[in-house]
Parts: sequence; C-alpha cells; structure tokens
Amino acid sequence: MPDLLVDAEPASLERAAVGFARLLRAAGLDVPVGSTIAFAQALAAVGVTRRESVYWAGQATLVRRPEDIGVYDRAFAAWWERAIMLSLGAAPPTQELVLAFDADGDDEPQGGDDGERDDTPTISVRYSPSEVLRHRDFATYTPDEFAEARRLMSELRLHGAVRRSRRMRPSRHRSGPPDLRRTVRRAMRSGGEPISRAFVEPGERPRRLILLCDVSGSMESYSRSLLRFLHAAVVGRGRVEAFALGTRLTRLTRDLSTRDPDAALTAAAHRVVDWSGGTRLGEGLRQFNDEWGVRGLARGAVVVILSDGWDRGDPELLGEQMARLHRVTRRIIWVNPLKASPGFAPLARGMAAALPYVDEFVEGHSLASLEELVEVVARA
Repeated sequence: MPDLLVDAEPASLERAAVGFARLLRAAGLDVPVGSTIAFAQALAAVGVTRRESVYWAGQATLVRRPEDIGVYDRAFAAWWERAIMLSLGAAPPTQELVLAFDADGDDEPQGGDDGERDDTPTISVRYSPSEVLRHRDFATYTPDEFAEARRLMSELRLHGAVRRSRRMRPSRHRSGPPDLRRTVRRAMRSGGEPISRAFVEPGERPRRLILLCDVSGSMESYSRSLLRFLHAAVVGRGRVEAFALGTRLTRLTRDLSTRDPDAALTAAAHRVVDWSGGTRLGEGLRQFNDEWGVRGLARGAVVVILSDGWDRGDPELLGEQMARLHRVTRRIIWVNPLKASPGFAPLARGMAAALPYVDEFVEGHSLASLEELVEVVARA
C-alpha cells in the first residue's frame, strides 16, 4: 500500500487520534475514551508512515463489532487520507473559490466557466442579497427591496423586559408569603397535618412598550419602513401602543392591529392627516403626556421615539416634555435614522434639547439597526 504520511510529533498524533475518534462517534460507532487512548499509544508505536499500519492499529483498538467495519473504512478514508494532512502540516491542495449569487428560482451556484472542468477541488460560497439588504439604508430602497424588507420585518419579535406584578403565583421556594389554600389542600391528604407547606411570590408581566414615530417631511424616506416595524411590533407582542408624531399626535394602535401589513399601513395612512408635513415634537409630546403618558399609559413603560430630531417648534417645550416623560417611564430610547450618517452630530435643536433625557440613542436606518433596537428593548 502507498505511504500515508511522514513522521509526526507525538502531540500531533494525539490530536489526530482524538479527532478520528470523534469522527467515528459522529458516524455512529461506540468509541470509549479508553479505546481512544489505546489508539494514540498504538500510533506512537507503529507510526503513521504506512497506511496499512495505521489502518490495522485503528481497527484493533476502535472497532468493537464486525458490522462496524464498513463505517470504519469510510471514516478512515475521509480522515486519514484528507483531513489529517492539514492538521499535521502537509501542504493543502489547491482550491478554487467560486462566489455564487442566489437569485429567485436558482438552485445551482452561478459562477465559473461553462467549458472544460479540471479536477481541482472547488469551494462554492453561497451569497444571499438578503444580507446586503439588511445593512442597506431605507432611503435607498427600491419598491422590490421594500417588499422583501417587509417580509424580513415580519420575522422580528419584540421581547420587552418584564416587571413584577401584583398578582401572586405559586412559588417553588420555601420562602415568602404562605399559600393558605394550597397548604390546607395538601394537609387534607395527610390527616390534617400541614406537613408540606406552600408559598407564593409576585408574578411577572411584560412592561408596556410605547412607540412614537415621526411622520414629518424630513422623515419621509424612513417613515414607511418604520411604520412597517411598528406594525410588526403591534401584532407580534402584547401591551404595545403606537402613535404617529407630526404637527399633531395620532394613535395608530387599532389601525396597526390587523395581521395584513398592506391593510394596516393603508389604514394608518388614512388616519394620519399630517403625513409628510411639519414637525412639532414638543407639542406632540405634550399632548401625549397630558392625554396618555402621565395619566398612566407611560408609567413604568419603555418609550421608543423614532425621529430625526428636526423640530419646527420651541426646543424648550420639547425639553420640558421630555423631562416630564422621563420621570414616569422606565427608559426612553431614541431611534434616529441619521445617526449612521458619516460625521453625524446631534446638532438639531430638537435633538439637542431631548438628548439629556434619553437613556439609549441608537440608529434606525436599516434592518440590521432595527434588529439591534429589538435587543436594546429586550434589555430595557
């Protein structure tokens, strides 16, 4: 038989023996640790210069049943004649790298020549345009890309933080307030003696999530995509409230509650009468605080404001209303699509006035940034 390898260091032989044993286990063979040690010792004794020596050393120490010889032969050919050359330092074979672009209806990689093929091993790297779409700015989307982004947004799931509830639940720990009803029920099974006592603890419930989306003219390139995100949040998670901010405040929770994204966005567009108009963030937040937030909707909640911070109103009013909102909420997260722009600085009057009361300041220009926003909300 042809030679297998040149002489190797003991440490390399041990790694090779362990790796081959793992391959056999993955193939379904029962290979104990003691057999692996015996195989490593056999390799040190016979060496790895001859294929026949390595083959019989492995079969004698690793194969325990005659019916496993076929599996052992295939694993031996795959490991010792290919992979072990790389792990012991032999020169790897030349490989050609082919970049294939996924397209609708394509089952095979697109790349390379249609002419003659040589025997050079080829690695095909599959490339998906969805990965590029995740990092592309919403403002540069084509209609087809936006349709694909809607499908990807439907897979987003907002898992907000939880808070302690006033409702009690059974506790697995022997501490806390006693559960008299369960304790008496258990005592009836033991002749009236309270041998096994039960306890309760406060339950948990998800914190309310409030989404305020700027639909002014300066946000026109992002409003439609962000409203699609609001729809995914409303239909995918309980205790979510959605509002539109422009020259006035508009509640969109009921309009976005339908499962059909097209119907939801159409209903929201009809509801918002100041779409792509001016921006009065301070007035909108004051209306939200007076009618909804301070009265109880925002107490202990996580508030997410999606806006570029451009405001035609009084920045002092915006700062005052942000301070009011900050006092009653759990956290305020500001999502600015312009934050990812090179050289961005929060110099807009509205953004500068609101920033001192913002707990998290994140991007919101792409699908990847919205995925990061989901993680930020989960930690809030």
